[in-house]
Amino acid sequence: MFERIKNFFREVKVEIKKVVFPGKDELIGSTWVVIVSTLIVAVFLGLVDFILTRFVKYIIR
Repeated sequence: MFERIKNFFREVKVEIKKVVFPGKDELIGSTWVVIVSTLIVAVFLGLVDFILTRFVKYIIR
């Protein structure tokens, strides 16, 4: 059992050496993409919610 655990961590160590972590500039750029995308989706969903709320209130009257 302990041999399997040790083998697992050895393999993890080998695989982690293959990972290419992003640089500071790439990380900042990706963060801005996520923030802007989130804001665009939030505004879109807010508008759709507002329009559908008005539409349903109009139908109920």
